[in-house]
Amino acid sequence: MAGEVVYLKAERNVEVMQDDVFLKDMAKVYCADSHIAAKAKAIKVHRFSSEEQKRQVFGVLRLIEMIQQACPNVTVENLGETDVLVERVDVNRHKGAVQLCKIVFVACISFFGTAFTIMAFHNDVGISKVFGKVYELVMGQPSPGYSILEFTYSIGLAVGIIVFFNHIGGRRITKDPTPIEVEMRVYEKDVNDALIETADREGKTIDVS
Repeated sequence: MAGEVVYLKAERNVEVMQDDVFLKDMAKVYCADSHIAAKAKAIKVHRFSSEEQKRQVFGVLRLIEMIQQACPNVTVENLGETDVLVERVDVNRHKGAVQLCKIVFVACISFFGTAFTIMAFHNDVGISKVFGKVYELVMGQPSPGYSILEFTYSIGLAVGIIVFFNHIGGRRITKDPTPIEVEMRVYEKDVNDALIETADREGKTIDVS
């Protein structure tokens, strides 16, 4: 075991579905000696109790310390994050009618909210007057109210939204991430950073003493 190197790639955010948290749940572990790697992966880092918060922050130095305690004389190289946010989730808590109601509520808010925003924007810029003026300039007579301009604009608006969000129903047009996915990843990263920094400032990070 002496002289072996254990490579540790810690994750930034980890969700677990059981109370016991093992090293393999928080990081990828590699060692040329498979026995050492298996022993390191099986280290129990934490156990969530019913009284404590279901979200804990662990310093990677604590993980390194536990590896070296379980596997003396090994060298640990960290290739990942310096802090790991572990959240205990209950997969059964959101099942059933409550989850369905939440999905319907969010879908309605998204649909009607977007429709209201588009209508409010068109009303602010006076898009109907613009179309009426363009129709009159081209055709030489007042617009009947609904012309080819409104029809093609509606189609173009729908196509533009589909192309921008890179989705048609549940199908992705290209392999590139959608703008919403990009923003969600940025938001998730900012939230994780804020939670980790808050835990560090409050002295709640589980790390070496």
